[in-house]
Formats: sequence, C-alpha cells, structure tokens
Amino acid sequence: MKTMKIATLSLAVLLCATTMALAQHNGGNMGHGMASGNHGSAKLASSGSTSTAHGKTMNQILSKNTRLSDKIQSLTGMAATQACSGFKNLGQCVAAAHVSKNLGISFDCLKSDMTGQAAQGTCPAGTGTKSMSLGKAIQTLDPTANQKAESKKGESQATKDLKVSNS
Repeated sequence: MKTMKIATLSLAVLLCATTMALAQHNGGNMGHGMASGNHGSAKLASSGSTSTAHGKTMNQILSKNTRLSDKIQSLTGMAATQACSGFKNLGQCVAAAHVSKNLGISFDCLKSDMTGQAAQGTCPAGTGTKSMSLGKAIQTLDPTANQKAESKKGESQATKDLKVSNS
C-alpha cells in the first residue's frame, strides 16, 4: 500500500514537472500566446489560397470582417488585403500594423522584413532580404526600441483586436 502511494506521488510529480517544462519551452503561454510563435487564437488564416482556417482564406475573412479591415486600414494607411498579403497569418499582420503605428516606423519596411518580400517604399538597405520575426524586424528598423516589449505590446493589441472583431 505504501509503495503504491509513493509510485502515485512520483508519477504526479513527474507529470507536473513535464507540464512546467513544456510551459517554459512555449514561452509560458502553453501554445496560446503570440510571443511563442504559435499565434494561438490570432492565427485565423494563412495568406495562401489553399491554406485556410475555418474554411476561409485571410482575404475572405478580411472582406467579411469590416471592423477588422477598417482597423488595419487605419493603422497602415492601405487596404487590409494589401497590407496583410504575404504574412503567414492575420495575427502577424495586425501585430505589425500596431508596432508600426506605436513606434512610428514604416509599415512597408516592417512588412518587408517580416515576409522577406521587397519593400515598396524607401527602407534601409537589406530590408526584405529574408523573413524574420516581429522582434528581429523591430530591432533592425529601430535599434533603440525595446524589441521584446514592443513586440509583446503589438501582439497583445492584435489579440485584443481579433477577439473584439470576432464578437
């Protein structure tokens, strides 16, 4: 009986330790936060026509969700479908739009660094040569900014926008 209790307790401790290790590996977000790269609930749709979320492409979501489209347009100064083209998901696009507005950096340059596509405007040399994370793009375009704090802030704002626009 005592051996059974010890074995059960050991199993519980092992399970708890494994869960904590996974949580730390995922940035403490358990797969729900945008900082972990998973983009949790903000990953609404991919930009490709074959990649869909809930049966809809990113462009279909943006055309039906005028509240979100208007928000993206007000942040970027361009149509939402144009602003979000090339991004892996809608969460990335909205976060980039917020960071651009928050820091006063060019959305085109930020988008170019995140997607690896050539920039439309005048951006620093090397912009868009490879795709990078939001944090790396911030660091590249505004070395004085606290890239961790700014990317977290932009991702938090994006998550809020996506939740509000879906309700």
